[in-house]
Amino acid sequence: MEEKKLDINSIIGFVLIFAILLYMLWQNKPTPEEIAAQEKAKQEEVAKEQQATEDPQTKVTTSEDFSVQAASDSTQIAELKSKLGAFAYASTLPSATDQETVVETDLLKLTFSNKGGYLSEVKLKKFVNYDSVPVYIIKDNNAAFNINFGTTDNRILNTQDLYFAPTVTKNGDNTIVSMKLKVSETKFLEYRYEIKKDDYMMDFAIRSQGLSDVINSSHAIDLDWKIKTYRHAKSVSYENRYTDLIYEYEGGKDNNLGQRSDSEKTVDDVTYVAFKQHFFTSILLTDTPFKTAELKSVNLIKDEEIDTVYTKSFAAKLPLELNGGEINKNMDWYFGPTDYKVLNAYDRNLDEVVPLGWGIFGWINRYVFIPLFGFLSSFLPYGLAIVFMTILVRIVMSPVTYKSYVSQAKMKVLKPEIAEINEKYKDNAMKKQQETMALYSKAGASPMAGCLPALVQLPVFYALFQFFPSAFDLRQKSFLWAEDLSSYDTIAKLPFHVPFYGDHVSLFPILASVAIFFYMQMTTGQQMASQPTQEGMPDMSKMMKYMMYFSPLMMLFFFNNYASGLSLYYFVSNMITIGIMLVIKNYIIDEDKIHAKIQENKKKPKKQNKFQKKMKEMMEQAEKQKQAQKRK
Repeated sequence: MEEKKLDINSIIGFVLIFAILLYMLWQNKPTPEEIAAQEKAKQEEVAKEQQATEDPQTKVTTSEDFSVQAASDSTQIAELKSKLGAFAYASTLPSATDQETVVETDLLKLTFSNKGGYLSEVKLKKFVNYDSVPVYIIKDNNAAFNINFGTTDNRILNTQDLYFAPTVTKNGDNTIVSMKLKVSETKFLEYRYEIKKDDYMMDFAIRSQGLSDVINSSHAIDLDWKIKTYRHAKSVSYENRYTDLIYEYEGGKDNNLGQRSDSEKTVDDVTYVAFKQHFFTSILLTDTPFKTAELKSVNLIKDEEIDTVYTKSFAAKLPLELNGGEINKNMDWYFGPTDYKVLNAYDRNLDEVVPLGWGIFGWINRYVFIPLFGFLSSFLPYGLAIVFMTILVRIVMSPVTYKSYVSQAKMKVLKPEIAEINEKYKDNAMKKQQETMALYSKAGASPMAGCLPALVQLPVFYALFQFFPSAFDLRQKSFLWAEDLSSYDTIAKLPFHVPFYGDHVSLFPILASVAIFFYMQMTTGQQMASQPTQEGMPDMSKMMKYMMYFSPLMMLFFFNNYASGLSLYYFVSNMITIGIMLVIKNYIIDEDKIHAKIQENKKKPKKQNKFQKKMKEMMEQAEKQKQAQKRK
């Protein structure tokens, strides 16, 4: 009887244990969301394998070992829903990791991050920096792209904190990267990038599907784009001088925030924003203008000996609008060189990103110097192309140089007679002025004639000053001892840093300074010899003498960190001008002949125009009034 009872108890125990096991299995069965996530992961894995088989030429790299597992139990899902609401679904997917997708073309290597759906790296494959390191526009979290929006359940979310699911497909030769922030399999916010095979410009769109009941239309939807620009050139201060935020607004106008100091501005109807870091640029463009744009630039170079990684920090805050409760914004994105030829080819006013100068200065560069230099450099080394372009410019400007020198020679011949007038009428300034002007008129000379040629040359001088620092073709092109015509040349390194000069010695600025000294000695010496000293006026000869020494010294310091191509131009230009002036002085102009001609002109009756007659009458009337006051 006891044995039978034991058997019954054993059976009851086994039954209870079996029931408990069944209960535990039922309690831990996968939820519908987990089953869907597992099925989705399988489908994505199959799709990746199929894509790799069908399109072996596309270089797409994705991580297969996730560092963070998706939410796997009801407690975690509940916590995510309490934080993210409808967007908690995105964090339950296998893509909710720091996984990256890499797409390469011949020009670019682009790395997309699941977290935030934005680019974590942009590498320009054709270029290296001054230290032979590949050029990255985006790397190591120096850039951010975020959409801040509200939800209907009163949450404020940022896309940079959320996980996007990536897919890569092909559209002909183009590669499409779709990053989707999912609420469900059919409802999502998408970043769509279409990368072209041989182009620095990619199509970019932000669109939503089925989120009209998720996104709060009463809350502002702001797109925030930020970047800290990397230093790519030898001289961080020189590169920073040409690093700027440029924008287009109101249907074609363009402006910038300024290259020197911190600046911020709010602008209406913006069609593109460019973060320009001298020779490389990031540009976000749209055909449908942003209603407003809050733009900001911060200079990160406080001490060029310490601050050597970044140049400036740029930020743009752009509003996105809902249409029928959904976002649908088509844009373009450019990551590439600040090359006038490349940017101008897009026919979207992007050539304004290249600082060629305003007004006539920009016109001269666009239609004269860029085509001329492009032609010369097509068959000459870049250094020789600069030399030949300088020769052509000086030959074209030689008539102006000739007229300037003739004017100075006339003034030199008239100086004794002007001195006599000054002595004769030293107590009558009005009469002295009348007689001096009468002498100039009879002799056919003018003290302003020597200044006019200099004013004519000013647009050319300034245009070339803008052209050389912006000439992308000069980047890393060598000539003689200069390794890079777009940066300074170095013949000696200093063991210390000289304020405003640097820690190196450049030879081209020294040669340019010596050449400008001798040029100014010739021109300033001629002017000092020809300009009479006016009583009561400052001694211009002393001022000119100071300038003769100060200008070369200023050039020596100022250009030590500038592009060696610009210093090469000024050196060659001044040497050619000195040669032209020596030829004019020794073989063309004869001061004795000029003096004889002036004497003949003085004998001829000089016709006066209406303005000259009126001025003469006014001066005579003023003289009469003065004499009448003395008699009283």
